[in-house]
Order: sequence, then C-alpha cells, then structure tokens
Amino acid sequence: MSVPAFDYDLAIIGSGGGAFAAAIRATNRGKRVLMVERSTVGGTCVNTGCIPSKALLAAAEARHVAVDAFGRFPGLRTSAGPVNMPELVSGKRSLVEAMRSEKYVDLAADYGWKLQHGTAAFAGTAAAPVLNITVPDGTTETVSAQHYLVATGSSPWIPEVPGMDEVDYLTSTSAMELQEVPSSMLVLGGGYVALEQAQLFARLGTKVTMLVRSRLASAEEPEAGNALAGVFSDEGIRVIRRASVSSIRADPASGDVVVSASVSGGQEEFEAARLLVATGRRPVTDNLNLCMVGVETGERGEVLVDGCLRSTNPRIWAAGDVTGHREFVYVAAAHGTLVIENAFEGAGREVDYRHLPRVTFTSPALAAAGMTDKEANQAGIRCVCRVLPLKFVPRALVNRDTRGFIKIVADADTGRIVGITAVGKEAGDIAAAGVYILEAGMTVDQVANLWSPYLTMAEGIKIAAQSFTTDVSKLSCCAA
Repeated sequence: MSVPAFDYDLAIIGSGGGAFAAAIRATNRGKRVLMVERSTVGGTCVNTGCIPSKALLAAAEARHVAVDAFGRFPGLRTSAGPVNMPELVSGKRSLVEAMRSEKYVDLAADYGWKLQHGTAAFAGTAAAPVLNITVPDGTTETVSAQHYLVATGSSPWIPEVPGMDEVDYLTSTSAMELQEVPSSMLVLGGGYVALEQAQLFARLGTKVTMLVRSRLASAEEPEAGNALAGVFSDEGIRVIRRASVSSIRADPASGDVVVSASVSGGQEEFEAARLLVATGRRPVTDNLNLCMVGVETGERGEVLVDGCLRSTNPRIWAAGDVTGHREFVYVAAAHGTLVIENAFEGAGREVDYRHLPRVTFTSPALAAAGMTDKEANQAGIRCVCRVLPLKFVPRALVNRDTRGFIKIVADADTGRIVGITAVGKEAGDIAAAGVYILEAGMTVDQVANLWSPYLTMAEGIKIAAQSFTTDVSKLSCCAA
C-alpha cells in the first residue's frame, strides 16, 4: 500500500463562505480536507456581516414603517416607542448562532472534513510549504497538503488620523453589539457599510451625521448617490460631502467625540456621542508567514492572485476578501468552488466579474449589475443611457414611495444592454434580473418587448427599456 505524499489533499485557513464552498466541493470529489479556524466558525458573513447587519436593518425598517406610515398611507394611525436595544441585539445573536450551527458547524460534521480550532502559519519553503497549527492548549502541529487555500477574509480598516486611538470609536462589528441607542453618531465613510449603518441607527432613533470624502456610493452611478442623499435628508441624516478628517478628540466635559474636518476649504468641528468608522476593509494576512513560502501580497495586504486565483506559489490559492476582489460572500463562494476545479482538475477557469450584481441594503436599496456609464465609456463602448424615475413605475406608485430610479446603459451601436442600476424597493431583485439580461446579451429592444408582470418593481426594467424610444409618460399604467 502506498503512503500518501501529503497529510491532506487540501488545507484551508479560514472558515467563511469561500472556505466552506471549497471544502464542500473538494470533499464531494473524495479529497481529504483540513480547515483551520482561529476564531469563530463561519467567517464575516454569518457572524459580523451580512446576517447580523441585515437582521438589524430589517428591524429598523419595521420601526420606520410604523413611524412613517401615517404620512404615506391615508387612514393609518401608527407609532413606535423607544427601542429595547438589549433585546434587539439578543434576538440578532440568536439568529446568528442558529445559522452558524446549521449552515457551518453542522455541515462540516455532515461532510466529514476535519475542522481544527487553532492559529495557522506557513513554514517550510516555497518548494515545500507546510502549515504550523497552534491549538488552544499551546501545542503546535505541522501538517502538509498538496494544495493550500488562504480564505482569511477581511477586517474593518481604521485610517491613521491624529487622536483616533484616544477615543472609543465603533466599527461595523462593535456597533451591532451596542446595548443602547446612541443619542447622536458621526459616521466616517460613504460606502455600502457606512450607508447601511447610518440609516440603521437613524431609524432606531439616533441623530446621525455622515462625513464623506467624495459622495455617497462613489463607485456607482452618480444618480444613485444623489437619490440616497435625498432619502437620507428626508430621514434626518445629515450628509457632509468632501469632508477630509484632520483630527479626533474626546470632549472632557461631555464625553462626546469631536471630529475636525476640512470642508469646502474651511475647517469645521462635528460632535456626537459616538463615532462609527466605516472607511473600508482590509485583507487579513498578518502572521501567516506568506513571504516564507513565496506568496506575494499587495499594498493593502491582499494575496496577489492570477485570474484562476493561484498565488505566486503554484500550490497556494486564495479566495474571498483576502484577494482584494469585490467583498461579497457570493464572490467568496464562487472563488472557493473555482479554486477546487482549477487545483485538482486543471480546469483553468478564470473569474468573470462582467455581470457581477451588487446590492447596498439601504431602504430604498441600491443595486446594480454590469457596467456603470463611466465604466462603459472607459471600456471604449459608445454608450447611450436612460434614467427612469420611479414615478413612472406603477408598483412604486402603489407603494407610495417613488424615491429612486432605474438606469439602463446600452451599447449605442448594437443596442445591447451592458449595465443596469436601480435605487428603489426590491432593487436587489432588479439587479438579479439584470444579471440574466446581461448574460443573455439582450438588447434594449428585446427587453422593451418582453412579457413583464404588472405591479412588480421588475416591470420597471421593461419600462426603462421602452423609454429609449417611447415617451413613457404617455403610456397607460398597464400598457404593454
């Protein structure tokens, strides 16, 4: 009987979406898999990201609807009392624990791979890499694998601002554990985490001010940032654009946080009970000894990978946020699956982000698939665009909330749709439909003449497509 050359076929560092997708795919192919996790099983999404944040956002929206319904719907009398934050957070924890158990810990047992609690670091050489695993009792074990997967995710990034270390600032992780609703809050950042957290706390009763370096949702269409700025203004959230933070301090008298920032060429101070820093995330690669085994990292610490997700060491791969690619759990999961096909089957598949959907779970939500107007122009596409205000979408009228739009970006020469962006209720579903439209290479004319169910938000895609050739203000509400 031959002795295996390695202890495992695949050794994974991390236990999030990318790690689990890889482990499931590898185990189904009969591979011996080791997964090493130094902290809580499940990674960012289930523990500190998607699941807990969206659970709290849903609760905040329910409260907001109760407060706002009287103004939107004649005949309704509703109200909302103070928030019991400990109970709300406890409910969130229960949900997280249940999903962590069912979708992660129990799955590992069902599939039968080894899940090891401990801290992993590479050792050996580039030609013969191994892992040193230090377990909770302090002992260290060295293991070898045919292939390794780094799936250690990312963590909140804190900018180097004078005084930052001297105040008790919050991150998106610690903010979701607060036991009381702050009276006021300053939010640094204008990306998806900042947007979601700002609206979350505003709807729970906090007076929120956002300090944004450029504009809200700066990576998306400018119409999106403008629409959300209007929504936030309606809800009492103050947005300070083009604010460059210069220093932070604590007020000794009140205990509040005071942020000094350059705004429109002048210096201003902003004060609040709490400070939330939501300025982005950075890959977690410290203490992995990647350089020892020939794995190169970028300026932000990300593992540098090729299109197939192979690092500069041909036996070491990376998946998810640690690559510095788009920070979505479904990207990480797709990475994990792709790595197994490439590592063990030589598939040579590359990541394709052309039709990647992205959603910011504000209310109304911001969602998009494909290119923005700017990206299409940069790609050399002579494009034509239409922006459809939601006042022309019957579902939005019925909802009595027409804040938002649907934008289609199309190739002017072929009519092929290359991008769809929406701000509105159920915008994520619009983006999902957009993925299929983009993947099929459909044209504006094709979408304008397809079936679409009346009184759905997705019907807005068809109406937006019709707006390229028709004055939609002259259409009957249910005209095809």
